[in-house]
Amino acid sequence: MVKKEATLLLALLPILILIFLLTLNVILFEDTLAGANQIALMLAAAVAGLVATKLGYGWGEISAKIVSTIGSAMPSILILLLIGSLAGTWLISGVVPAMIYYGLDLISPKLFLFTAVVVSSIVSVATGSSWSTIATIGVALLGIGQAIGINEAIVAGAIVSGAYFGDKMSPLSDTTNLAPAMAGTDLFTHIRYMMFTTVPTLIITLIIFLVIGFRYDFSTAVVDVENVKTAIAGTFNTSPLLFAVPVVLLGVIILKVPPLPSLFIGTLLGGIFAVIFQPHIIEEVAGHLENYATASYYSVMQAMFGDISLTTPDENVNDLLSTSGMSGMLDTVWLILSAMIFGGVMESAGLLKRITQPIVKYAQSTGSLVASTVGTCLFFNTTASDQYIAIVVPGRMYRKTFEEKGLKPEVLSRTLEDSGTVTSVLIPWNTCGATQSRVLGVDTWAYAPYAFFNIISPFMTMLFAYLNIKIRRYAAGEKKALAEVED
Repeated sequence: MVKKEATLLLALLPILILIFLLTLNVILFEDTLAGANQIALMLAAAVAGLVATKLGYGWGEISAKIVSTIGSAMPSILILLLIGSLAGTWLISGVVPAMIYYGLDLISPKLFLFTAVVVSSIVSVATGSSWSTIATIGVALLGIGQAIGINEAIVAGAIVSGAYFGDKMSPLSDTTNLAPAMAGTDLFTHIRYMMFTTVPTLIITLIIFLVIGFRYDFSTAVVDVENVKTAIAGTFNTSPLLFAVPVVLLGVIILKVPPLPSLFIGTLLGGIFAVIFQPHIIEEVAGHLENYATASYYSVMQAMFGDISLTTPDENVNDLLSTSGMSGMLDTVWLILSAMIFGGVMESAGLLKRITQPIVKYAQSTGSLVASTVGTCLFFNTTASDQYIAIVVPGRMYRKTFEEKGLKPEVLSRTLEDSGTVTSVLIPWNTCGATQSRVLGVDTWAYAPYAFFNIISPFMTMLFAYLNIKIRRYAAGEKKALAEVED
């Protein structure tokens, strides 16, 4: 059968249907990541399949492309599963609680906004979740800021800025894994490359909050974080020796050990340190098992694959001290698989290429291409109301275009994070913006002007692209070798 090229409207049809379904999901479902968005992606993939068939593509070609795209995401899926295990063992070992405990010591009344960003960053890097950071430490920081007399919108902006910095830079974050999966690079290359734009953005954010902070009078402030510290210290042995685990993992990463072995080493170290430093936690998790060796095996295994929820005298701390191990990553894995099916069908019939053609036609320079990607991510964050979709769809749309322009995949993955991840919390009807507004009790439009990190990030990535700063390109030989591998 002769294959035809889709019209722009026909190519956009599956995406328009996807946007409609995702918008409906936000209205009807409380947790869209639990399955609603995955089904929406698969329904949209079915529509794309019908379009592909109409254009003359057979099921064999479509299914082969689906398998190919799923295969490209398998390393990230395995990493996500290991990250779930690592989060579990780092919790029961006391590594994450110790990071929070010592991080709280950074709070100083005169530098409160500055340190609120720092503390939120530390906790978010440790947990890999901006949501849990804002819902726990963020709520505590907001109360402290209000007691000091700082406008709650400004405090919320500082918390959100720090939390989303950590969310971007933590290997435990699902979006930090999702972006390189969509772009075709690996996790640690992505994180290292993001530092070029993310660190300057954080520095500018800290300077702004430092200036704002000195406008307030902190002389009568009484800052009390002892309740949180007492709850953590009463539950865990918060020895500084626990920091050996993240230090070793960092060293392994610096030595350029591949992500899977690195994370596996970090997971095992967390389990070993749990057995050595937290015997009472081992016994609490094991419950009915009296033999310590058996209890240790049971507790570490449970932390690696299943739910762990520890109890302290402070309810806010309780919310932070819970994890779901590998099982907690299954919804994200499901989303990736569904997105790969959608992307595979769209790509098999050339629909993504057709959509990007008008944009690429005018995006001749690296700067304009990056700016177009940023705009597309913002478009999906606003219309689809989900940060995952704002990473997945543009990632699939622009992957080939970046490659054809000779740009390495980490340029795309960084752009996706600098725009798709951080701007989601600035939109009231986006799942992120709605959630954080509800958790903090501060309207999204109120804190958005003060979420400086989130506002500056997309402009920073465009600035680097237009000025050609740290833009990685394929050498002639590299691009040829890549084409041969793909063929």
